[in-house]
Amino acid sequence: MLLIVGLGNPGKKYIGTRHNLGFMVIEKLSEICNLPLSRVAHKSIFGKGKVFGRDVIFAQPQTFMNLSGQSVAAIMRYYKVAIDDLLVVHDDLDLPFGVLRFKKSGGSGGHNGLNSIIEYLGSKEFKRLKIGIGNSGKQDPAVFVLKPFTKTQQKEIPFILSSAADAVIKYIEDGLAEAMNEHNREQKSEVRSQKSE
Repeated sequence: MLLIVGLGNPGKKYIGTRHNLGFMVIEKLSEICNLPLSRVAHKSIFGKGKVFGRDVIFAQPQTFMNLSGQSVAAIMRYYKVAIDDLLVVHDDLDLPFGVLRFKKSGGSGGHNGLNSIIEYLGSKEFKRLKIGIGNSGKQDPAVFVLKPFTKTQQKEIPFILSSAADAVIKYIEDGLAEAMNEHNREQKSEVRSQKSE
């Protein structure tokens, strides 16, 4: 059983904010894979089904971001998901806007959702797909992540969500190494080309 968790905050006022990119990717995956987010349990909204013959759960924790680990741990216990089969999709301040990066494990980088998951699982050894939201500049990062994207960025969001969903589907179908090889490399090329323009 693969568990794909997208991080965000529940509630209407957080819809479309930078910190909710993980939620948005899960919604895109649900649509593409025809796997409705129709279940409510374990402090989460989720869908469960088969994708490329694999048993998969797409989940959006309904705790607030800094308690995401409660939901993730509960789902993993109930469905007996191994930590090696967990992928967390989340926003990242340290990556340029729209850049995707798979990571095998690691610390939280100050991300409260990851902090909570690490705390509740007692381990940093879970996979992530990071999606860049750009640097907050002079703004307080805690304020920046809860703001909507700029109008220019909002035009790019559908493309970013499609790319992120494609990356997750590649991971489900072919595993992390293949997904990293394809998508991390592509993103590095794009960043280089942006810098040269």
